[in-house]
Amino acid sequence: MDKQLITYIKDELHAGDAGLEITPQDDLLGSGLVESMGMMKIIGFIENQYGITVPPRDMTIENFLTVEAMVNYISSRQ
Repeated sequence: MDKQLITYIKDELHAGDAGLEITPQDDLLGSGLVESMGMMKIIGFIENQYGITVPPRDMTIENFLTVEAMVNYISSRQ
């Protein structure tokens, strides 16, 4: 699941930059890899790809700061 999310971030938010390295533990927001509009795209991808709904109350830094946090959140909702 983490590889799918990383591939999506690289392809959709960074034009498929092959040199870009993202690990599951990277701080996506603090590092500037993802900004607020990008995060909304990621949430839409998660909802479509994994068949879950992310309510506004769950759109928190704790759930979406890293790919690892996203995987944990998705797993808890399935």
